[in-house]
Amino acid sequence: MIIRPRYFIETKDHLFFAVNTYHHPEEYVVSFLRYVPAESGSRFLGGSSYKKVNSAEAYSYIEEHHPEYLFTWNIENKRMMGVLREDILEVYNPIEKLEYIINNYDENPLYEKIKCLSMIFHDYASIDYSDMGVTGSTLIGLENSGESDIDFIVFGLDNHKKAVDLFGKIKDDDSFPLNRITDELMYRVYKKRVKDNSLTFEEYKFYENRRNNRGLIGDTLFDIMATRNFDEIPRKKNLMIKQLGSMKIRATISCDDNSYDTPSIYHVKDVEVIDGVPQNIEKVLSYTHTYTGIVKNNERVIASGVCEEVYDKENKKKTYNLIVGTSRESINEYIKLEENPPK
Repeated sequence: MIIRPRYFIETKDHLFFAVNTYHHPEEYVVSFLRYVPAESGSRFLGGSSYKKVNSAEAYSYIEEHHPEYLFTWNIENKRMMGVLREDILEVYNPIEKLEYIINNYDENPLYEKIKCLSMIFHDYASIDYSDMGVTGSTLIGLENSGESDIDFIVFGLDNHKKAVDLFGKIKDDDSFPLNRITDELMYRVYKKRVKDNSLTFEEYKFYENRRNNRGLIGDTLFDIMATRNFDEIPRKKNLMIKQLGSMKIRATISCDDNSYDTPSIYHVKDVEVIDGVPQNIEKVLSYTHTYTGIVKNNERVIASGVCEEVYDKENKKKTYNLIVGTSRESINEYIKLEENPPK
């Protein structure tokens, strides 16, 4: 089985991990701990309560209870998080969950909104139901119908573009139940997502409104996420990665075709290094949803993050990327327009 980003894994001791990459080593599935059993938890499944953990809590829990889930692979001097394949109890597929929601009657109001989303993208963007899914707490049955957001996935990068283009056209159309986010809700999302001064709220609002991958259905927030179809996944390469240190650059976006992918990929040109050891940066990669689809072709940007050296053992060549989102909180890591966006 090919386990793609945004699938979930349940371990034999009922921990839930979110998959975050297309390629994995032989013994592990690279993934991040999201939900753990806890007496104080507010989510319930199978008679047990669970809580959602942040980055610091996830690493602390794994270091204490499952240090074997921290391992080294292709990034020098950095431990990655993932599940031993032998410990996997179940793999949760977002497409199968959406199929269940569509085909089974349930008075759950959250499920009704998910059905509506899938119907709109099917009927008005011509996306097949088999190319859509739902992830997050809903995928594993830990949703709270009154509080949970909808993490909606469109499989296939072309399909995803159809979905965000459609939402951009209908988000102010009263004949559709999908709407842009209110300023009040957007501010709450901003405070949750941005943990430093990388983006002001006015900047955040500008970028949110232009990328068209987050909105409201009724009073429920939804995200339109992208995951590649099987035939779009590049072949696995024998790479060794070394993180060289913090870097800030100015650059021009030369290709934004994969800016909604996991990770978001921005090809850049005319690069000027502001801080850090000069390197020929070819791509900016964002592992945080905050900077997905945030800048466009031919725009001049500033990006701050960590420079990584990628050594291809097959062709013996080195390339360099700038990474945004080395932690979930992405402190002092961002990509945005060089000039402040218009108000």
